Amino acid sequence: MATPPRYFQKGFYYHIYNRGNRKQNIFLSSRDYERFLKRMREYKEKFGVTILCYCLMSNHFHLLVRQETEVPITACMLRLGTSYAKYFNTKYEQVGSLFQDRFKAKLVETDEYLVHLSRYIHRNPIKLLLPTPGVELASYPWSSYSTYLNGNKSQLVNHIYILNYFKKDNPSKDYKSFVEYESEKDNILSEDYLFDEDF
Repeated sequence: MATPPRYFQKGFYYHIYNRGNRKQNIFLSSRDYERFLKRMREYKEKFGVTILCYCLMSNHFHLLVRQETEVPITACMLRLGTSYAKYFNTKYEQVGSLFQDRFKAKLVETDEYLVHLSRYIHRNPIKLLLPTPGVELASYPWSSYSTYLNGNKSQLVNHIYILNYFKKDNPSKDYKSFVEYESEKDNILSEDYLFDEDF
């Protein structure tokens, strides 16, 4: 049976995510993460996609993106996934599918969910970092979270969309408090989108 088409619209926000085939790791070294991010920068420009935030984990990734043109996000993600899979399979002498399936995409329909989704994405490494006392969430190198906290411009991420929802005098500090406190919303997000079961 043919895969049903998906429709993406200009000006809309989407949560994009995928994981390795059979839950295998898709990043085995720092160079692998860097390669994926490099291609993200390249293809977001080419296909008119704004990346609001991201987190790359060993066997999956999350992106929060906005489609800026009539070119569907599918074009960007197909090129990114294919390019990275070819790189990975060549480097590690693998064959077959690197990713479990085509990427998953969820339309973000409300401002509240947009902001809480950014929080969810940035909190992804928490379980990984917890065993190491004193390590802060912002120290995780393969996430856009540190960009939000230092307030610097990034060639990859546009944090203005999210930070505009926070206090104007110090949005980065306000956002940090929002991300790092425990919330009942964490369970709501997991239940609605089955993130824990999927990844």
